[in-house]
Amino acid sequence: MSDLENKKNPVVITIARDFGAEGHEIGRILADELGIPLYDNDLLVRASLRAGESLDKMAAYDERLAVENMAFLPDRYDARSYSDKLFQKMSQVILDLGETESCIIEGRLSDYLLRNNPNHIAVLVTAPFEDRVEIVRKKRGLNKKKGAKLVKQQQKAREAFYKRYSAGKWKMTSGKDIVVNRAKLGREGCKDVIAAAYRYKVAQLEG
Repeated sequence: MSDLENKKNPVVITIARDFGAEGHEIGRILADELGIPLYDNDLLVRASLRAGESLDKMAAYDERLAVENMAFLPDRYDARSYSDKLFQKMSQVILDLGETESCIIEGRLSDYLLRNNPNHIAVLVTAPFEDRVEIVRKKRGLNKKKGAKLVKQQQKAREAFYKRYSAGKWKMTSGKDIVVNRAKLGREGCKDVIAAAYRYKVAQLEG
């Protein structure tokens, strides 16, 4: 796809990731394969500029949400309202990206936000629970028990994020065009499946 075609008919891949399935790593090698940008932490940069907050403050808060799941506690109104503000800013960034350039967007409920975009390919990267525990355990030097606890906590937080910000209308498994199993296909296999779908969509638009 030429630069002009990329701007006229952008194809956007969103990647939802079960925790421990290496969705981010797959996103990175996919971006290299296709020659398009990957947006994850970059979304924080853009959102922080819109919100008028420092990047450090935004990034630190986002990290705390992932670890502590504070946004979903009813007695923490200050935390929830700040999280809402951050999500509103990120939502506009994601919608803008979907209209302006071919790219890969990870997480942030991007699949839900872009569900009406005809050039959007929604992907879920998953793996069986035990496989995800083993991946996380090895990466972080944890024993199996602590690895399982971390996977459960983080998965619960991601699913709660979907439920909260879609008002219960969307789940991590909702509306997916492609579901890839990291345990069965490996990083490269998952990347190849998604890349093939992207190239097919690009060819359709060029034709």
